Amino acid sequence: MATNEDLHCRRGNAVPRGVSNLLPVYADRALNAELWDVEGQRYIDFASGISVLNTGHVHPRIREAVAAQMEKLMHACFQVTPYEGYIELAERLNAIAPGSTRKKTILFSTGAEAVENAVKIARYHTGRSAVVAFTGGFHGRTFLCMGLTGKVQPYKAGFGPMPAEIYHLPFPIAYHGVSADDSLAALEQLFKADIDPARVAAIIIEPVLGEGGFYIAPPAFLQRLREVCDRHGIVLIADEIQSGFARTGKMFAIEHAGVEPDIMTVAKSVAGGVPLSAVIGKAPIMDAPAPGGLGGTYAGSPLGCAAGLAVLEVIRQDNLLERATRMGERMQTKLKAMQKTFTCIGEVRGLGAMVAMELVRNGKADSPDPELTKALTQAAGKHNLILLSCGLRSNVIRFLAPLTISDELLDEGMEIVEQCLRELKA
Repeated sequence: MATNEDLHCRRGNAVPRGVSNLLPVYADRALNAELWDVEGQRYIDFASGISVLNTGHVHPRIREAVAAQMEKLMHACFQVTPYEGYIELAERLNAIAPGSTRKKTILFSTGAEAVENAVKIARYHTGRSAVVAFTGGFHGRTFLCMGLTGKVQPYKAGFGPMPAEIYHLPFPIAYHGVSADDSLAALEQLFKADIDPARVAAIIIEPVLGEGGFYIAPPAFLQRLREVCDRHGIVLIADEIQSGFARTGKMFAIEHAGVEPDIMTVAKSVAGGVPLSAVIGKAPIMDAPAPGGLGGTYAGSPLGCAAGLAVLEVIRQDNLLERATRMGERMQTKLKAMQKTFTCIGEVRGLGAMVAMELVRNGKADSPDPELTKALTQAAGKHNLILLSCGLRSNVIRFLAPLTISDELLDEGMEIVEQCLRELKA
């Protein structure tokens, strides 16, 4: 049987260093919120494959749906011979999308594909080319998505030049002294100094920054951004790739603000681990591109559609919206209790079960501690907990346990976090 060390050596010889690994631990099997490596070591999973597994590893109803689909049809390119699963999933996504405007959905395979196509649709619809994004936002690793992403290291460094006509605004982060008014003032200044709003096709925003640090856009800010887009005929794109599918206690995070985006991108937890993504938007906007202008060979595969339909049923039947809210409250309570002991925890924040703590030196927001953050993820791994970091300054710990995790297992993981902090700060 292969060991972690053996596989890590083979990985070094066969796989380029550009794709990194959090831990030198090689997964063999998993179930719900637990994962076992090739040596039989069991881990609590607080990563969910970077928010892909809101419904947990190998959920039995999703597994059964995919297995049944495999018996019937594994691939038939939708542009060639379409199939009912694609249409049914599009109907279901249209029905749950925020707002009362009639929606249409196109399916793809990855989050980056969804973002690229959302921008394509917005450009075609408006006849404009410029796009406005935000610092700290992460939208994918393809060239357009890299350009939209508001973080240089490690996503952009060495890969330039970036695509033209992309502009970045400061994301409103009260903890770092950036208010909603500051961000909106920067937008107005952008329109005065750099780009005529009549040339802007879209503004894209994550309602909760994912890779950027789990900062939550204030509802009033999103509402005012909606007003700006309406005033200038700009398409508002909500990137819900990490924050969607019950993670925040709503199906989509932007629902907390009562805002209806023009277009929404989804991926990650949409299909419980099967590659699938979607662009959901207002029907007149989505119908703008001509026939043949959109698509993809594997886009909306039969397996992905079967998994996506099963995920929606699991979320409904298992009350995962309510579960996410309870989980978030439980985690924040425990983290805020830790905050009283550890001055390195500068802020605890979250929306539903999208929870984070920011690690700083001496309790100061302007003194990030990326070294402690990295050490904590590694220490957690040694204590059999998979824990992710994020943030513009690489000093945020994000908690993304499956929404199907038991309270007992959730508490066990949080106790490991506290134990590791005690060891590191001793």
